[in-house]
Amino acid sequence: MKKKFAFLTAIATTAMLIAGCGTDEETTGNTGSEAETDYNLTEEGKLTYASSGLYKPFNYTEGGELTGFDVEIGAAIAEEMGLEPNPVTTPWETITQSLLGDKFDVIIGSMAITADRAKRVNFSDPYYYSGGMLFVPAGSDEISSEADLEGKRIGVVAQSTYDTAAQQYTDDIKYYNSDVVALNDLTVEGRLDAVITADVVGFEAMKAGLEIKDVGVPLWIEQAAVAVRKEDEKLLEDINKALQAIIDNGTYEEISDKWFKRNLLDVDLEGIEILN
Repeated sequence: MKKKFAFLTAIATTAMLIAGCGTDEETTGNTGSEAETDYNLTEEGKLTYASSGLYKPFNYTEGGELTGFDVEIGAAIAEEMGLEPNPVTTPWETITQSLLGDKFDVIIGSMAITADRAKRVNFSDPYYYSGGMLFVPAGSDEISSEADLEGKRIGVVAQSTYDTAAQQYTDDIKYYNSDVVALNDLTVEGRLDAVITADVVGFEAMKAGLEIKDVGVPLWIEQAAVAVRKEDEKLLEDINKALQAIIDNGTYEEISDKWFKRNLLDVDLEGIEILN
């Protein structure tokens, strides 16, 4: 049965923080010195949020501009908080380390919530759900389920949840810094047997004409969320409020429909493991 989940707790509409009395410029929202004090931002008045920039259609560069679902959701959250969006890219393998090193304010880059990651950072409420999916070359019948992965060569992005999953099946793992590059390698004869990545990413590649196919049902469902440093409690609180606000006012669904023709918070979880 299809389950429509209200994944995020109902929260009252966020009131903009007023920067004291004074001119109109001083009372337009949570910007300037007050934002700096409240949030300890990397750049005053800006929400600087990071992704790998290599995860199409969630975050990638097109025409010299960083774009994608993650990028637009980050911009909507920032604007709801009265901050200027400032998306940046950084290697996925070191993205958590860079966050903890104060290189940027938060990660909005399709990072799935896991218990191990939650030891180092705090997570917002989920802003989308996707399935970890198995993809193989379009003409291959060698792999029809995860049971057939034993000893096969699997392509994954290093330090991802897909990396952890692949290690359960084989020691023959080829690492990439981009899921899209890994999927392209599936079309090169003899290079890979399978790739594990997000269902949405693989389906978008198939729609673009890549000769690959999905196998079976999702291995699990991931909860993608904003990652925040442990000490930034006020920032996390207001990100959650802003996220709920853009869901309530329809901005979230508009962005999701633009990129995927569906709402990524409306998923069927029947019989599928939730990754944690």
